[in-house]
Amino acid sequence: MIGSLFFSSFAIQGQTILPTPFKVEKTAGSFRIGNKLTIACASQQQEESNYLIQRLQNNVRIEKANERKADIHLQVAALPNNLGDEVYQLLVSGKQIKVTANTSTGLFYGIQSLLQLLPKEIQAGKAITLAGYRIPGIKVTDSPKYAWRSFMLDSGRQYQRPEFIKRYLDHMAMLKMNVFHWHLTEGQGWRVEIKKYPKLTVIGSKVAEGKEQQGFYTQEEIKDIVAYARKLHITVVPEIDVPGHSEAALTAYPELSCFGEAPKTVMGFSDVLYCGGREETYTFLKNVLDEVCELFPSPYIHLGGDEAPKGKWNKCPDCQGKIEEEGLKNSHELQMYFSSRLANYMKTKNKKVIFWGDVIYQDDFKLPDNVIVHWWNWRGHKDLALKNAIRNGHQVIANTNYYSYLNFPVSPWSNYFADRTFDMRTVYENNPSDIKEPDSLVLGMGCALWTDWYVYEHMVDRRVFPRIFVLAEQMWSRGERMPFDVFYRVVKEKYPVLREKGIDIGPGMKDEIEADFSWE
Repeated sequence: MIGSLFFSSFAIQGQTILPTPFKVEKTAGSFRIGNKLTIACASQQQEESNYLIQRLQNNVRIEKANERKADIHLQVAALPNNLGDEVYQLLVSGKQIKVTANTSTGLFYGIQSLLQLLPKEIQAGKAITLAGYRIPGIKVTDSPKYAWRSFMLDSGRQYQRPEFIKRYLDHMAMLKMNVFHWHLTEGQGWRVEIKKYPKLTVIGSKVAEGKEQQGFYTQEEIKDIVAYARKLHITVVPEIDVPGHSEAALTAYPELSCFGEAPKTVMGFSDVLYCGGREETYTFLKNVLDEVCELFPSPYIHLGGDEAPKGKWNKCPDCQGKIEEEGLKNSHELQMYFSSRLANYMKTKNKKVIFWGDVIYQDDFKLPDNVIVHWWNWRGHKDLALKNAIRNGHQVIANTNYYSYLNFPVSPWSNYFADRTFDMRTVYENNPSDIKEPDSLVLGMGCALWTDWYVYEHMVDRRVFPRIFVLAEQMWSRGERMPFDVFYRVVKEKYPVLREKGIDIGPGMKDEIEADFSWE
């Protein structure tokens, strides 16, 4: 239910709330900001209060006050339970701004909505005064459709600097996304420092020689990024891809491949996998995961499992021996055994394990009950992974390559031909991941920015923005959808804010692309 506020002159300044709230009501009066702002909150919500103070401290003098006299009152109190743990209510009147939520997380999202009602310069962190600014009266009641709302960044193929990662965490907070899925290992790079196996970074982080393809994150850098994300109510979920997409690790430790070969670095994938037949492989991966779990307190860990051709496994004596020893049918079931062993090990650490949908295409092997299926390959298998996962009782993350892969540009580029492109209307109206009435096992929805074919840091923004607004809308908004043309107009009203933030906005529609535009 959207109030007329979204179509007023106020909205024209880019101060709408996106993703679209569940219910917006325009109320009488407005709140005028004076020469100072007073804020009240309980001690348990001090971190959320400090976040708001940090965002406004260069724009107005801020003081603490009791809840009755405060200009802004942040409180955790009972709101309708049927709207979930992240529900919040934002009420702006002539006397006070009040943000109420069931939890601190909901309170944080209420603050995000409040910030979107301020001038674009304030939203971008610019030092201008707020004195005299009026916020029109408004009552917002809001909560998300999904518990899982993720953005994935591929740091395996292309390394990004920690400050770049933090910038995208800030963007995620603005969009009310709560999971940063961090793809940290690939054929072209191993990016996470593992103390027990130093060659993973000494060698594995440098196997590719292209621009921005060498580098890794120290354990201290990772801890800092995880802590930064936590303050934004974002969980960092690492992905350690196995048994395929592991050429960088196997270049560092070739003895873990079937025939002891150091593979070539590849942009896509190869059949050089971790050997599924030797116990040394499982010992190595458990040791790696021990350190990964110490670095990432997330209740989830992603272990890949996609695109693992079995050519080497079919010829490997150790793999074939393991198949016979465990009473397995073939190399596919060996991967299911491999995946299950790791999932069961993660269960001892109270972790849920996420695998790409490849593990469920043939669903005659029972996977552990802590496995979550990441449904991705609509292009190749339509909704097979979704259906098989639900039939077998596994939670699902909807993140199909048609149309939630933001590396698919709006128009052809490099190895992305016309059939691997999409614009905002396409994702808004035809995204398979946007399930109108999802099964209760659908945990949530994600989007991804893969960096294959050399997507450098400076190329990311124009692929992500503005299309990510559609995906954030589909993850969050639980109300009735507005027509696409109306939604797109609201998104465009956000462009001044994005530009103030220094975001390099790309084209949203195919017919907007100018002749001299470059995705590079």
